Amino acid sequence: MDHLAGRITSCRACPRLVTWREQVARERRAAYADEVYWGRPVPGFGDPRARLLVVGLAPAAHGANRTGRMFTGDRSGAWLFRALFRAGFSNQPESVRRDDGLRLLDCWVTAVVRCAPPGNSPTPAERGSCRHWLVEEMERLERVRVIVCLGGVAWTSVLGLAAASGLALPRPRPRFAHGARCDAKVANGARRTGPVLLASYHPSQQNTFTGRLTEDMFDSVFATARGIVSDLG
Repeated sequence: MDHLAGRITSCRACPRLVTWREQVARERRAAYADEVYWGRPVPGFGDPRARLLVVGLAPAAHGANRTGRMFTGDRSGAWLFRALFRAGFSNQPESVRRDDGLRLLDCWVTAVVRCAPPGNSPTPAERGSCRHWLVEEMERLERVRVIVCLGGVAWTSVLGLAAASGLALPRPRPRFAHGARCDAKVANGARRTGPVLLASYHPSQQNTFTGRLTEDMFDSVFATARGIVSDLG
């Protein structure tokens, strides 16, 4: 994972994203004017033996693009780490910087796209260019039993990767909805099951400020994940 992280952080494949992430890092937000921004692609982090994988969309311009760690230092991350803590997947309920003592327990957090995109909207081509990083990450996370997808892009991307890896998915594929579930099966008649995919609204301000996503709704997804992990072992 360390070697993969090094390769991710040196990527310059998408000119628009490189320009944007570095511009944000130079100009900075007034509240963080004295900080040195990360300004590079952001690798996933957590427990490499995790049974829970959480997949978001992309680093936030003044969150992970500033701190260098997924979901760290922004309001979406505040929601995520509280929920993970309540479900027993982290040692503390908040994280504001890389060296604040946070440890993920049986959990790995990552994203579909590794650079902060303008308007939080990576293009389809940028998502495609970043796809192989998530593939490589998932190949190394051999013990994953549950994948929580935060938002429709993560849901669609992970379903596509699951199908491409040879897992058998229900037909038609489940549409994205908060609380949606998809049980992947290992193809070719094997008895072993694949990971269970769970969908959640992304804890973006657009969803949390409007009440579209509440903490009870968010907690319910991770409680389900905890139950599945415990049952599957």
